[in-house]
Amino acid sequence: QVQLVESGGGLVQPGGSLRLSCAASGNIVSITDMGWYRQAPGNERELVARITSGGSTNYADSVKGRFTISRNNAKNTVFLQMDSLKPEDSAVYSCNARFVRYGTILSDYWGQGTQVTVSS
Repeated sequence: QVQLVESGGGLVQPGGSLRLSCAASGNIVSITDMGWYRQAPGNERELVARITSGGSTNYADSVKGRFTISRNNAKNTVFLQMDSLKPEDSAVYSCNARFVRYGTILSDYWGQGTQVTVSS
């Protein structure tokens, strides 16, 4: 019932910046939380950042101070501003949307993923 379309990935030099976008469509009212995950070759998928419907945020320790997650005023698009990028940030980044109530995930949606490569 919810579709997620991502954009903004690409190749960037160390120290550079990228801005990822994820647009949600469909049953938007079912979404409470949105976030970004990433997975590099040989690694497990990890949470990068998430934001709740109330605006609370959570970041992985490895990206704190460098990445910023935000939503637009309609709360149907989520962004990830990535600054001071490092080669170890290279991964496939995926958008996630969830409907969570009382600690239970009632719905869980994923985007197709977008490649981020940090290299000189």
